[in-house]
Amino acid sequence: MLTTINNFQDFKENLYKAGMSMGGANNEGVFSLCDYYGDTIQWHTEDGETDPWEWRMRVLNEETDIAYGKFFFKKSGYITREWYPYFYAVRRGDRELEEEYGNGNISLYAKKIYQLLTEYKELPLHLIKQYGGFGGEDKAKFDAAMTELQMKFYITMCGRSRKVSKAGEEYGWSSTVFCLTEDFFEGEIIKRALEINPAEAYDKLYQWIIGLNKEANPKKTAKFIKG
Repeated sequence: MLTTINNFQDFKENLYKAGMSMGGANNEGVFSLCDYYGDTIQWHTEDGETDPWEWRMRVLNEETDIAYGKFFFKKSGYITREWYPYFYAVRRGDRELEEEYGNGNISLYAKKIYQLLTEYKELPLHLIKQYGGFGGEDKAKFDAAMTELQMKFYITMCGRSRKVSKAGEEYGWSSTVFCLTEDFFEGEIIKRALEINPAEAYDKLYQWIIGLNKEANPKKTAKFIKG
């Protein structure tokens, strides 16, 4: 089913087949396409064809059927459109953030970030910090909230941008851009997710992952699915 990955095209083809993958190595013993990387793959070379670090943004910029974000074990990962509704059904279902916040299941920091993205639709990380008034002393709670929102399928990465000076010129390192999950995939995907029974979604995901890796750790697989 899956083949050796020697370049970005190979990666995309395998990802569409697998439907999901950790962004890095398979350290959790569940599933990662890294296990299929050939000798030509080299990290952090800035080569868009053979550097997996560059593929994160390429899938967001060039594809419409792949989500990338901190989805698994609070680490990065990929999910295709086909499988996204199943994870959404398990992780979020019909729960709304305000209700979850009221029940103590969402942090205040996460609520503030979500409200900003509800208002602005898309924001790079540095502007989320600026508009939300998050300072250096807030770093740990801010980072935890950003991960929390991604793991619970409230927000997701949607690209990257650089800071802009008063003169209108870009400068510095690129900053990851975030948006609400509902604004990343159109309503049809969310509607489909809401029609899926969470227990059935979990079972479907579990069986699929075991098919991808028969030696997948059962407890880790459950956490991979549930977040």
